[in-house]
Amino acid sequence: MNSSENNFNKLSDYLQSLGKVTVAISGGVDSMTLAYVAHQVLGDNAKMVHSLSSAVPSQDTARIEKYAEQYEWDLELAKSGELEDSNYQKNPVNRCYYCKSCLYSKLASYQFGELVSGTNLDDLDDYRPGLIAAKEHGVKHPYVEVGIDKQAIRLLSAYLNLPELAALPASPCLSSRIETGIQINASNLGVVEKVERYLRQHLPNKTLRCRIQHNQVGVEIQSEVLAKLSVNELATLKSEVMSLTHDSLSELPIQFMPYKMGSAFIGVK
Repeated sequence: MNSSENNFNKLSDYLQSLGKVTVAISGGVDSMTLAYVAHQVLGDNAKMVHSLSSAVPSQDTARIEKYAEQYEWDLELAKSGELEDSNYQKNPVNRCYYCKSCLYSKLASYQFGELVSGTNLDDLDDYRPGLIAAKEHGVKHPYVEVGIDKQAIRLLSAYLNLPELAALPASPCLSSRIETGIQINASNLGVVEKVERYLRQHLPNKTLRCRIQHNQVGVEIQSEVLAKLSVNELATLKSEVMSLTHDSLSELPIQFMPYKMGSAFIGVK
């Protein structure tokens, strides 16, 4: 038995022990793989809930809808309402706490078994205020319970013949691109999504971010990809980004730089 088969069996056994689950599904490899396994194991006793929001990349929602139709998932598209929460709008250090509080309150309203998330072992080593909200709402983390990290999830996705998921770059919510302390609203989230959608057309399956910061719009591209772009290619990309940000962020300069995880975060963890 290889490691992925073993992880699949452990995850299946754990989900079976829960009996009925509501899966918080964001569209990334973690929650999508969990949803796939939960449906395989529990069938109609697995409900997937995805929150529709300006902070959620539209391609993630489209991916979820595609998989739900293909694999016949019980999918609910909900509005958890975090953008109406004044605490969330202020974009404090613990913004994720307010987001997850709204999300898990919505999931709990379905009263459908245990609430489960795609949190994995690697997430426990990072600053994740959303985990506090999860604890307050009794959310369970199957990957953590059976000892699965991010790399193991990608290998599990490949083992389950889900290569698109296995290769997905990390794609946290769009609010993570707004530097701490800058107000979050539908307008700046829309700018981030437009810029990143344009960049992905030219740099598919690459890690990239558009970050709205206090002193600039930072366009981050994984370092080895950025290093291979010619002067003309960079000029073209910068020109298009300037046009996409002109209406609402024209006072901020555009700066291209290597990708750095969490670089919009400012504060004491």
